[in-house]
Amino acid sequence: MQRTPLYHIHQQSGGKLINFAGWEMPVQYTGILTEHQNVREKCGLFDVSHMGEIYIQGPDACSNLQYLLTNDVARLQINQVLYTPMCAHNGGIIDDLLVYRLGKEQFLLVVNAANTTKDFNWIQANCSGDLLLEDRSTQYAQLALQGPLSRDVLQQLTALDLTQLKYYWFVKGEVGGEEVILSRTGYTGELGYELYLDPGKAERLWQEIMRAGREHGIMPIGLGARNTLRLEKKFCLYGNDIDQHRHPLEAGLAWTVKFEKGDFIGREVLLQYQAEGYRDQLIGFKLVERGIARHGYKIQYNGEDIGVVTSGSFSPTLEENIGLGYIEQQYVGIGNQIEVVIRRNNVKAELVKTPFV
Repeated sequence: MQRTPLYHIHQQSGGKLINFAGWEMPVQYTGILTEHQNVREKCGLFDVSHMGEIYIQGPDACSNLQYLLTNDVARLQINQVLYTPMCAHNGGIIDDLLVYRLGKEQFLLVVNAANTTKDFNWIQANCSGDLLLEDRSTQYAQLALQGPLSRDVLQQLTALDLTQLKYYWFVKGEVGGEEVILSRTGYTGELGYELYLDPGKAERLWQEIMRAGREHGIMPIGLGARNTLRLEKKFCLYGNDIDQHRHPLEAGLAWTVKFEKGDFIGREVLLQYQAEGYRDQLIGFKLVERGIARHGYKIQYNGEDIGVVTSGSFSPTLEENIGLGYIEQQYVGIGNQIEVVIRRNNVKAELVKTPFV
């Protein structure tokens, strides 16, 4: 398994390490419930250095990204960030990623760890013209500080005015004595920041942030709480809720598909889906009987298969068992009753409005 530059920090902090997408990562430190609540109420620090970074530069960089991605990259200003799927020709989602516009002709794509090589090869195969394309994943460590007190913690370590940094924008500057790309982004739905820096400096900056956050109740946070936090906000997890067998429209990501911008990979298929309709839709549900819905469990109505669970967990905020899944359109509707098949038992559930929290 691969290890991030913070592997020894996780060991020293008592992190329980697991294999995640080929990386040895902490699933928890003190416990998922405690860590989850701490991010919702105070703040927490995540190691997300396993994420991939792909650099694109040149006169044809923007036009290529417009063709590769469903969202409108051309509208990005310098220092702005964009969330977007990247689709195959059949409309299936190859990955969901962030685009950072570093300059007029410079972009950084932040992609899911398990997809880095696949994404790079796809981009390389579908790009043309005057541009430079590089996998720079080994050149970055990435930390995420999330929670309502995250700004108070980080402001102690930088002269940058964090009150001026808008959601999905970034700045370059110094934090804790280290040069970073600092973006107001995250995967928790809380106020938060992500920091990209030289991997050799990551351990020192982690310790600086933990020291600055001590009076604010900061905790190191593992992948377990990262999952429950994103699930409560209905943020899709690649490999669970979205993949190459699902397209952005059925996944509730129509807002990221900009047909009006012109041609892009998958456009014609997605236009056809939009015009003719599609069978399934990603919905949120809560269980009204005991049980935890897991990825891959069947969803039924009156004993008939109508869909499948993609994500499920106990929600620490709601103190209820919640989940996401695809079901046939005809059964979609807030308050509608469904059943999740858990170990051969049909457990009652109800469709609810999302995000859950």
